[in-house]
Amino acid sequence: MPMPQQIPLSDTRISSESLCLKMGALAFDADDVGSDIYFKLGLKENGKGSLRTPRFLSLLSSLLDNYVQKNETLLETAQIEDDLTVFHGLRAPPVSIQQYFDRMFKYAGCSPSCFIVAYIYVDRYLQQTKTHLTSLNIHRLLVTSVMVAAKFVDDA
Repeated sequence: MPMPQQIPLSDTRISSESLCLKMGALAFDADDVGSDIYFKLGLKENGKGSLRTPRFLSLLSSLLDNYVQKNETLLETAQIEDDLTVFHGLRAPPVSIQQYFDRMFKYAGCSPSCFIVAYIYVDRYLQQTKTHLTSLNIHRLLVTSVMVAAKFVDDA
């Protein structure tokens, strides 16, 4: 039986049209000015002076979580084979992808755009290797890609 080829994240996740519809809650009117824009994007400061976790991070985490679940199902049924990399751990961390994003946003001090760039880096990495996102490698890939994205975006 021939092994299925790796499908890039862009082909397996939600289409850009449905992604835009899901993100419709993040859209803002042209009449909004000032801090209202930041509030609608989930970037408005709360009363304690710290930033709330942006809403698009929950969307990204659910996309990645669905991708991980799909790949693990395919790996269990031996439909795909995964190459071990330096990003693979011995066991999956007890932290969900959403919790991991929240912690990185809270403690890394990088801008929200770093998470979008990090997602692009992960997608490109997966396209160029035979690696599949699993619960054993997703956390290490995310922290590495966020760090590199922060260096590129925020330190420029």
